[in-house]
Amino acid sequence: MVESATPALNRSRETRAATQSGYLMLLVWLLLAGVAGWAVVTNINGVEAAWKWGVLIAAAIAGTVILCGFYLINPNEAAAIQLFGAYKGTDREEGLRWALPWLTRKKIAVRANNVISDKIKVNDLRGNPIEMAAQVVWRVTDTAQALFDVEDYKEFVMAQIEAAVRSIGSRYPYDDIEHQEITLRGNHDEVGIELRKALIERLEVAGITVDECGLTHLAYAQEIAGAMLRRQQAEAVIAARKKLVEGAVTMVEMALTQLSEKDVVHLDDERKAAMVSNLMVVLCGERDTQPVVNTGSLY
Repeated sequence: MVESATPALNRSRETRAATQSGYLMLLVWLLLAGVAGWAVVTNINGVEAAWKWGVLIAAAIAGTVILCGFYLINPNEAAAIQLFGAYKGTDREEGLRWALPWLTRKKIAVRANNVISDKIKVNDLRGNPIEMAAQVVWRVTDTAQALFDVEDYKEFVMAQIEAAVRSIGSRYPYDDIEHQEITLRGNHDEVGIELRKALIERLEVAGITVDECGLTHLAYAQEIAGAMLRRQQAEAVIAARKKLVEGAVTMVEMALTQLSEKDVVHLDDERKAAMVSNLMVVLCGERDTQPVVNTGSLY
């Protein structure tokens, strides 16, 4: 028995609507109003004629039809035109516009929207719970998809932002003291670029694009914040000690090499070991050392 395939989404595509300039139709309406006024005045003050009353009725009907077709479009706004539920195109021309009265108009803003998501708890790549929030600038590019392919495109945007932030947060570690991999805290630009790419792919079905995005909040969850702070402090101390020891070894090696090359003093292995010990104490100690002056022989 073969199961039937799930029907695919019937995607909409924005097309240009066949509408008219409202200023032209306003001129036509004024002409009809003038004709109707002429018919009334001539019938009252002159010889009454039945055909003039017919002209008045026809002008009144036509004027009413025209008057019901006017609508306004603000800058960075569009109107989706429908005929008994069928999509007939989108009007993006701003100003006074006109369409047949039986065509419904559903307005939608195409200007940029700035959204800051709520803080959500995510487990990073290493399983540590962290809190994240993102700032996203998005706008509608295909009005037909935004209105007819998703239930509520604004709620859809918020849901996809949360899903994308969770996905990116679980893909990278919060921090890496050795700086050997991409982290959420240390590679803000790279993470922002990947988050924008993921959002564009998720919001394509709704005819929405993302102009820019980035993380606005990034921190360890409260339950582990104290422990992670102590770990970061310990890692910082270890890294500082490592650098200090590496520098001290280099300086000791340089001192022994120059003493030998310049024939300042000849040291046997035991004296070299003592000198190395003293230099390491001086260079790696946390407190200032007190020198002891040897006034006798070196040996």
